[in-house]
Amino acid sequence: MEAELQASGVDLRFTQFLILKRLAMLGPMSASELARSVELDGGAMTRQLDQLEGRGLLRRHPHEQDRRALRIELTPDGDVLWRQMTTCNDRVLDAAQRALDPTQREQLRDYLERVLHALRDMP
Repeated sequence: MEAELQASGVDLRFTQFLILKRLAMLGPMSASELARSVELDGGAMTRQLDQLEGRGLLRRHPHEQDRRALRIELTPDGDVLWRQMTTCNDRVLDAAQRALDPTQREQLRDYLERVLHALRDMP
């Protein structure tokens, strides 16, 4: 994915791509929710958020219900970049599944979703 991003002129690491993708797909969330969704510890997430915020791709703002918490959201520039990156994402997914026919692709997606749900349901 990083190679595809670089070839498209997007200077992001894979983790940063994942952060922007989660925010684009799921909307604003807390830093801890975002860290869990991309499997980063708090310190690593803070560093990534600092870098992305410094580039104007996301912003932190006070949570509506909890003044102690922050919500992270894409900025308009972050949204534009995400829209540009979706073609990179699609090319990588297509290349990874090139040997599969449409039925096999759907089966793979179903299997992976089941595994993900099973892992999320673990105590």
